[in-house]
Amino acid sequence: MRTVGTTSRGVRCPVIREGDDLVKIVTDAILACGKEQNIEFQDKDIVAVTEAVVARSQGNYASVDAIAADCAAKFGTDTIGLTFPILSRNRIAICLKGIARAFKKAYILMSYPSDEVGNHLFDEDLLDEKGVNPWSDVLSEEKYRELFGYVKHPFTGVDYVEYYGELSRSQGCEVEFVFANDVRAILPYTKNVLCCDIHSRFRSKRRLEAAGAEKVLLLSDIMTAPVNGSGCNEQFGLLGSNKAQKTYRRNYTISRRFLPRKNERIFNFAAMKTR
Repeated sequence: MRTVGTTSRGVRCPVIREGDDLVKIVTDAILACGKEQNIEFQDKDIVAVTEAVVARSQGNYASVDAIAADCAAKFGTDTIGLTFPILSRNRIAICLKGIARAFKKAYILMSYPSDEVGNHLFDEDLLDEKGVNPWSDVLSEEKYRELFGYVKHPFTGVDYVEYYGELSRSQGCEVEFVFANDVRAILPYTKNVLCCDIHSRFRSKRRLEAAGAEKVLLLSDIMTAPVNGSGCNEQFGLLGSNKAQKTYRRNYTISRRFLPRKNERIFNFAAMKTR
């Protein structure tokens, strides 16, 4: 009788640099791990390689300026609505900086009390205390502050509303926040929308277009081709991109299996220069 189910192991590799032969490095590390731990590899075993090292080895990077240029070219307007950005300094903040640089005014629709991956703006018990229905109530920033105040994330110490606002304004973009869990709440403010959600992005786009939005793009539509020699990701654009430096963003890759460089498009997920 089989008593062991799926097992996951972390394998340590050397520091990866641009131009490194990642196939050889990963293969050598896996074989060394098998020898050290007496692991016998079987058909259907899966090797997953973290997105950061794949992007680093490929040198697949794009600057904040490139993101701004691509957004400006694809929207052709000075006002934009951004819907449901997750609460992350690493995943979305540098993207937001580039996006804000492309526009004069941005309306940012925040889901509450948490984003789609469970990061909370505030304790959800406050909804009951304040008599707020998150499924129907649309809040302005003023009302949000009146009800919930200035709440910092318990782990990062960041008030993400304040942080995203300051980040946008630093790029010369006036910003106004709206709080709701129906993506269509952005439409009274602007008909041009960039959906920043991840898992629900296709549904968001469909609902916006059905409700009268004029132009709706996803993060996966931004940086799908090089801009002034930048990196890009043809299939996933900025979706899932990761911070690499203060002024750049790495279009990274996620893979269930690691493939040779000649097949890199199969596992590309997004990447750019930022850490």
